[in-house]
Formats: sequence, C-alpha cells, structure tokens
Amino acid sequence: MQKYTIVVCDHIHQKGLDLLEAHPDIVLINAADEPKDKLVETIIPQANVAITRSSTDVDQYFLDHAKKMTAIVRAGVGVDNVDIPGCSKQGIVAMNVPTANTIAAVEMTMTHMLSCVRTFPYAHNNLKQDRVWRRQDWYGTELKDKKLGVIGFGNIGSRVARRAKAFEMDVITYDPYIDPTKATDLDIAYTTNFDEILACDIITIHTPKNQETINMITAKEIAQMKDGVILINVARGGLYNEADLYEALKSGKVAMAGIDVFDKEPATDNPLLDLDNITVTPHLGANTRESQQNIAIQSAENAIAAAKGISYPNALNLPIKENELPDFVRPYLEMAQKIGYMGGQLTHSGMKSIKVSTEGPISDYVDSLATFVLVGALSATLDEDEVNYVNAEYIAKEHDLDVLKEQLPNTSGLKNLLTVRLSTQNGNVLKISSTVFESSQQRIVDIDGYTLDLEPKGRLILFKNDDQPGVIGGVGRIIAEHNINISDFRLGRDGKGQALAVVRVDDEVSEELITELSELDACISVRTAAL
Repeated sequence: MQKYTIVVCDHIHQKGLDLLEAHPDIVLINAADEPKDKLVETIIPQANVAITRSSTDVDQYFLDHAKKMTAIVRAGVGVDNVDIPGCSKQGIVAMNVPTANTIAAVEMTMTHMLSCVRTFPYAHNNLKQDRVWRRQDWYGTELKDKKLGVIGFGNIGSRVARRAKAFEMDVITYDPYIDPTKATDLDIAYTTNFDEILACDIITIHTPKNQETINMITAKEIAQMKDGVILINVARGGLYNEADLYEALKSGKVAMAGIDVFDKEPATDNPLLDLDNITVTPHLGANTRESQQNIAIQSAENAIAAAKGISYPNALNLPIKENELPDFVRPYLEMAQKIGYMGGQLTHSGMKSIKVSTEGPISDYVDSLATFVLVGALSATLDEDEVNYVNAEYIAKEHDLDVLKEQLPNTSGLKNLLTVRLSTQNGNVLKISSTVFESSQQRIVDIDGYTLDLEPKGRLILFKNDDQPGVIGGVGRIIAEHNINISDFRLGRDGKGQALAVVRVDDEVSEELITELSELDACISVRTAAL
C-alpha cells in the first residue's frame, strides 16, 4: 500500500488529527510545536501535503524545501501567508477551507449588528464596570423595517441576509458575480446599482480581499450614505478605508460601526479603538468551537484527498479559476474528479475514451468538468505523479485516450446531471451519473443503469448479482466474518433480474474477501473503489 506523508504545521483541532491518524494510507507528522527552521529544513522535505494556518509562511524559503509536495491546505479562509504564484510555479496546488467557519462568521455579523443598534457593549460596561443604572442613556433602535445592504452574496452574505429577513428587515444585495435568482428566490432584492446599497440604513460587507475590493468603501461612498448609517465588517480588513471610516464615525455621519477585522492586526493601537460609537472584536469571526472543529476536519479530509490525487477542493491556483465560477458549479467540479477517480479504479483494462455528458445549467461548464474527470481518471490508472489540471489533456493524448464532451437536453428530472462514460480497450463501458442536491450534497444516482442514492466517499464494494432471495444476507455474512463493519448499503435493481449492491465499509478490502464474495452462487461480478 502506498503511503502519503501529511505534515500539520500549525495547531488544528484534535478531531482533524484523529482523522489523519486513523487513515491507513497516511503518515502523519504533527509539527505544530516544532521551531519553524526545523519544520522547514528537516520536516517539509518529507511532506506530500502540508496543512498550515497563519503561523507558518508558505514563502520561497518554505517552497525551496518542499521537494515532494503536491498540495498545501490552508486551514481557514485567508491565504495572505501563502505564495500562490510560487506554489503554481512548483506545481503545488494551494487550497483553503472557505466554508467551515461560515455559521460562526454569520452569527458574528448578527452579533455586531445587534450590538450596534442597541449599543449593547457600552450599556454593559456602564452597569458592570461603572456600576451605573441609567436606562435613559441607552435608547437604541430596532432592526425591524430597516433596510440592510449586503455586499457579497456568497456563503456568508446569503446567510446573513436570510437571518436579517427573520428580523423583518428589508434586504437588498449587490454581487455582480452571482445569478440574481440566487437572491430573488429567497425574496431578497438584487441590484446592479451600487448606489442602492449606499442608500441603506445598515450595510454589511462579505467579499474576498482583492484588488477590486480593497478600499471598496471610502469617503466618497460614505458621503453618499444616509446620515446615521451603520457599517459592519466581519470579512477582511481593508475593505473599508479605516482612515475615512474614523473621520465618518467621529463626525457622526456613520452612527455606529461593528468591526471584527482590521487592515493591520493585531490592532491594539488602531485609532478606531478611541471612538465611542464602534463595537470591536479581535478577529473572532471563526472563533467558535464548532467552526474550529469543522476547519480541522475539512482540512484533514481535503489533505487526504489531495495526497491521493482524488480531488483538490477549493483549489486557488488551477488553470480553471474555480473561485470565479458560480457557487453551484464548484461541488460538481469536485464530484467530477471523484467520479473519474472511481471510474478509473473500476475499469479493469486500459481506457479508450471518456465521454462527459451534462444536463441543466452545468452544461455551460462542461469543458471544466471534463478536465476534472480526466485528472481523476488518470490519477487512478497511471503511475504519473505529475498528473495535474495543466498537463492532463497532454497525457491523455500520449495514451491515445479520447475525451468527448456533450451537452444534452435536460430530461433527467433533476436540475443538473453529470454523466461519465468510460470505454475500455476490451469494449466495456462504465457509466456513472451524479448530481448535487441542496447544501452541496454530492450524490451518485446511477451506475450502469442501476438507480442509486450514493454519497461518493469511502471504501466501496460493488457487488453485481442475480436478483434472488438471500443475496444481501450472504454478502453481509462474509463481510462480517472478515471483521469489517458496513457503514452504508445501497441497492439498485434493473428490473430484468439483476441487482447492484454498493457497500461502504470501514476497513481495507482484502483480495481474500473479494474472492469469497465472488464465489457466492448469485454473484456476477465484484469490484472495489476507494474515494
């Protein structure tokens, strides 16, 4: 069994470490407490994948020692400390974990919003620290019927908007990179006119930090706002010009601001802290126990998938600019690579062609999806450590592997359908169809004409058999005799006397187990795949 070395450079939640330690293909080096020079010079050269946080700079010094590295996972959203162009030059895929702290950031936004309208921190300090009981000094206002402008309608902004609707606010969003129906379907107004955002009672910003968004709100924009506007920023420091925000707060043009992030951190000497009409927190947007656990688990899962070449979730330096694609497309990219990887394992002779078919809105992205399918399939079938999104098509041509794409009318009854057909040199064809449901739930819905509802993950046994009584019991008995636990069991029938069982198990599947399953009277075939 091939082993992959994953180095954890900074502290992550124990749940993530447990996941890495439990994986049989992974050698874990937890170097979070090692001096950085020792980490880089003696440990990083061993790593296939590294997991980092803000304490480790992925700079040229780091990259010069990352001779075996194929991927880096930044355990969190920000990648300010990662030299992404340097990673690209060295063929290292850089990834982050942008959604694990979503709820924490959403709830922090609402906390600041409520604190601003009720001046809660100041009333608290007045009573608790000064021991003054003066209710008349702390008249606030209500969120109800106020107009909220949401800049950026991604994972966080959209959830803030939905919660604001629960407070009976009038919500409008500005985000030129989304399909407007993503907002309007939630009964939230959508605008392409930024001035409409500037006219709101409260404005909250939820964009990445880049050349387009730095200083997105300056004195010019503030001048167009209502007198007494409230501004919230729990996203990234520098989206609001801090000097201009200071002057606007000081003059009262901006009545209150709720700020969790600053241009330069730690921000213990920031002039904004001197004002009496601002609520501040020290970059706590992700600081919940749940989010830190989620970040660690997702980072570990992504690192394992990247080490094995299964997928590169949330990759930031692919030739396909995944972070610029609509939100609904991204889980299809990850699933496309998983299906390719699964199909490559299930085909027992050389692949002759791969056909990628799409139905629904994802058809606009069939070229990108086909690239991800191809990378997955090649990673499973070739001894190529260098297969990536740049060279995959070149390697396919070298191996006389045709890659076909087609956009079909949507007749599946699903919003989107992605189907991959792998044809082999001996004439066999494997077909896998999949979709993504709400909340990015990836599902395989068909394998070779057998309808299923299967999450594409884990160790899978595909058992095809004559559809007759007692088969499921026999399969379960043999697996149990090998002291292997079944974590999921899915069954599809073709209506013609045959069935396909897909069994997910917790432990590695031995050749002996496969042999015993194949000896069952009803067995037609047994195949395995690991995702």
